[in-house]
Amino acid sequence: MFHIYCPYCQEMRSEEEFHPHGEAHIERPLDPDNCTDKEWGEFLHFRTNPKGLHHEMWHHSAGCRKYFNIARDTATYEIKQVYKMGVKPEDVEHTIQGAEL
Repeated sequence: MFHIYCPYCQEMRSEEEFHPHGEAHIERPLDPDNCTDKEWGEFLHFRTNPKGLHHEMWHHSAGCRKYFNIARDTATYEIKQVYKMGVKPEDVEHTIQGAEL
């Protein structure tokens, strides 16, 4: 178990209060009505699964109930940055914010 900093509540909380919701920053096709079946299927079902830095969307389900993003190393579980929805992530190679294991 690890702890996560909620950027809205501004508190460090147990991961049990949160739920991951997959990859962050996925852009919806500009014209979904004119996508091919292949393009639409890739948008709906294919995500990256990197070993290393990954941007994820999380939900503080037992707290403020808001969504936010986490930049996390998938190999070590180290959280490099926590940031609100709609905010562009910083260069996380040199930034460590939020919580760690």
